[in-house]
Amino acid sequence: MTGSTAASFTADDYGARMERAARTAAEAGLAGLLVAPGPDLVWLTGYAPPAVTERLTLLVLAAGQDPVLVVPALEAPDAQKAAGAPALTLRDWTDGKDPYAATAALLDASGRFGISDNAWALHLLALQQAVPGSSYTSLTEALPMLRAVKDAAELELMTAAGAAADATFEEIRNVPFAGRRESEVAADLDRLLRRHGHETVDFTIVASGPNGANPHHEAGDRVIESGDMVVLDFGGLKDGYGSDTSRTVHVGEPTDAERRVHDIVREAQEAGFRAVRPGAACQDVDRAARAVIADAGYGEYFIHRTGHGIGVTTHEPPYMIEGEERPLVPGMCFSVEPGIYLPGRFGVRIEDIVTVTEDGGRRLNTTSRELVIVE
Repeated sequence: MTGSTAASFTADDYGARMERAARTAAEAGLAGLLVAPGPDLVWLTGYAPPAVTERLTLLVLAAGQDPVLVVPALEAPDAQKAAGAPALTLRDWTDGKDPYAATAALLDASGRFGISDNAWALHLLALQQAVPGSSYTSLTEALPMLRAVKDAAELELMTAAGAAADATFEEIRNVPFAGRRESEVAADLDRLLRRHGHETVDFTIVASGPNGANPHHEAGDRVIESGDMVVLDFGGLKDGYGSDTSRTVHVGEPTDAERRVHDIVREAQEAGFRAVRPGAACQDVDRAARAVIADAGYGEYFIHRTGHGIGVTTHEPPYMIEGEERPLVPGMCFSVEPGIYLPGRFGVRIEDIVTVTEDGGRRLNTTSRELVIVE
């Protein structure tokens, strides 16, 4: 998390997040939460260790108890500088001591705990040995909506990240495409995202011609040609919050068939967006977008979910997919990104980040969703 983001949230903000997380865990029947270095720890405390090492760092949260961050002594000075540090107790340990015994003293000996998905097996197994009566479940499984609903300050940061991605697209549409490798255009995207304030670039997909039929194509050495459809999908973190947008451009004039496929995806993306409203199920967004593509005869070529959540990471719950009946709540942020992928020919994807409002949805990406012609 950058300094500007840390300054955006106070110790009280982080304290409220930790208290809510502990209370939500108790309501879910858990004795507490164990949070390892990663996005959850940053969101709850503002602390990102300078390096992820084999030394145990773990935030322990339980209802009715003060939050405790177990941290290696050599990293304690950095932890004390975190914006959320005044809202928790630091318990450091030195090399040669047993950090698991120190952590065990904080845990209900027979409790079931939610633990970060990215916690090391080394640490989890050692905790199980230190507290043999305890049991564990993944944090995402136990509390999938922990970070899903953004407050006003978070929405401001999400909006700024979306605007930065939009500014990147407005510039990339004017660079040369024909005769250049996908990797060169991807490097332009990376450079522009950083110029517009991103500290981290997570992906810069440039999928030209037949490569566009692979939704997660890695930009490679293929030379982009006149007549190519090109799927652009890019994003990362700006001030600690994510951007993610997709637009499909065409090098030179498209065929009627290419325009038709792009129009279908654009209509599907609009239908998905219009399905966003408080109380609707996540799957309703997927159903609305998918119906347009299926009705046009391309259902088998829409091969992924319609969307994913976004926040302090670029992919997180909730997911817009059939079977996800969780209701939409104001403040949730997620992508709406239907696509059609025609093997050996081309692909089309259009993606906006959308936030749920009190009476519908608001796009955080506002660049044109029409088919853009590039050179």
